[in-house]
Amino acid sequence: MKLFRAGAAILALALIAGCGHNEARSLAMKGPTATTSVSALGFAPDASDGAFPLFQSFAPVSSSPLNGRTLEVSHISDIVLQPREVVLTFDDGPIPGKTHKILRALDEYGVGATFLMVGQMARAYPKIAQDVALHGHTIGTHTDGHANLRTLSADAAIAEIHRGQRSVSAALAPIGRRPAPFFRFPYLADTRSLRERLSGEGVVAIDVDIDSKDYFRDAPSIVRDRTLLSLEKHGRGIVLFHDIQSRTAAMLPDFLQALQERGFKVVRLVPAGRPSGPMLLSDASF
Repeated sequence: MKLFRAGAAILALALIAGCGHNEARSLAMKGPTATTSVSALGFAPDASDGAFPLFQSFAPVSSSPLNGRTLEVSHISDIVLQPREVVLTFDDGPIPGKTHKILRALDEYGVGATFLMVGQMARAYPKIAQDVALHGHTIGTHTDGHANLRTLSADAAIAEIHRGQRSVSAALAPIGRRPAPFFRFPYLADTRSLRERLSGEGVVAIDVDIDSKDYFRDAPSIVRDRTLLSLEKHGRGIVLFHDIQSRTAAMLPDFLQALQERGFKVVRLVPAGRPSGPMLLSDASF
């Protein structure tokens, strides 16, 4: 475990310094439609109440004025946002000291987010990954070691994605939870063939409309204002943050307050439908 955490700490430092290569993608580009209904990942229904959306890894909807609707997603084309609707996403974690601050801010404003976790980080800090699930947020994956998949062969890239899925699944397994079939490409470095292969596995690649650029060495207030300005310009969108960044944790309460004052609503993404029973890691198709 100490070796895992040492490796995760090194990875986190590299991510903090290196995420500036992200290039925002628009959700106007629709991904290919899934050709199968693979459910290797996804939420298990709550044993006490199987009614949607009370999945095990998804809390009941909050009555917060900032909390918006819930979108059931099986394809990228399902993510159609109305004016002044926002989806909050956090990449690269979990990590001590920062992820929990973000969870507290989200709790305070009663909104849900999607965390795209790096497998190596989830292995090093499984309790934090579990806390994210227990706070009712959607968890997807982000490869095992934050590799730039464009630099790998197709088979190596898929293997890296699958390792990340298994790592996050293993981190959540002790509390009976598992990740959603949502994925984000590190550095937003995708290829059409990888998107098609993921779609064939029933995995949705989550794109980005608003890049907060919280990996720049700016003050928290600058990250907040830049993101708000982009949201006002676009009117809606999926926002990219990173829960490994101190400035993101610091600015998030003010950012959420500003969203509420400006009449935005935070939309939650959850998988469409539900599997018939608990997934055994040994049964996963990846």
